[in-house]
Amino acid sequence: MFPPAMAGYDRAITIFSPEGKIYQVEYAGEAVKRGWPTVGVKCNTAVVLAAEKKKISPLFDPTSLEKIYLVDEHAAVSPSGLLADARILVDYARNVALSHRFIYDEVIDLELLTRAVCNLKQQYTQFGGARPFGVALLIAGVDRHGVRLFQTDPSGVYIGYYATAIGAESNTITEYLEKNYRRDLSTEECLQLAVKALTSAVEIADSTNVEISYATIQEKKMKKMTTEEVATLLAQLKK
Repeated sequence: MFPPAMAGYDRAITIFSPEGKIYQVEYAGEAVKRGWPTVGVKCNTAVVLAAEKKKISPLFDPTSLEKIYLVDEHAAVSPSGLLADARILVDYARNVALSHRFIYDEVIDLELLTRAVCNLKQQYTQFGGARPFGVALLIAGVDRHGVRLFQTDPSGVYIGYYATAIGAESNTITEYLEKNYRRDLSTEECLQLAVKALTSAVEIADSTNVEISYATIQEKKMKKMTTEEVATLLAQLKK
């Protein structure tokens, strides 16, 4: 009898291991753990996404790379893992949101958008000749149900959170959030908590190293902060 390593469990996504696992999905999860960290926080009045954007080279132009993508005026996505995979999923999410707006003349609910993306991710865990998407996503925004924050995994599972983190050092960031999170945070406090949680695990040199987007329940629109606004927020936190 062949040992488990030779049985094909880790070479095909259509075969379960004796432990009930699909190893290719596990490997995709490892890609997420090595990605640049992203934090999501929601309170009663707002939802915030904050993501690290590393300087991969002294010649790197930080404006050429996005870590938070606007899907519709009320929704944004921030990935961790393989950014090329994330780009495909973001384009798909934008098409889903646009189609829903065209057919129903209203913005799509965040959970419906998340479910559509996760259905696609799950399909790539069950067909031979393909591989799972090596990326996790935080999907945040405001819809008719209020502020929403969802985390999706490479397997296609999604869960709603008050605050969460994905990517490298996510455990350290999550521990900080568990100790400092409150539901009654103001919008400003929510922004500060997201950035503080991120900086608890990674070093943010300046405003070009972090990307922040947020939405308030009053305006119901996701806004990406400019580098000047981020710099002001970082200066406030250093006082």
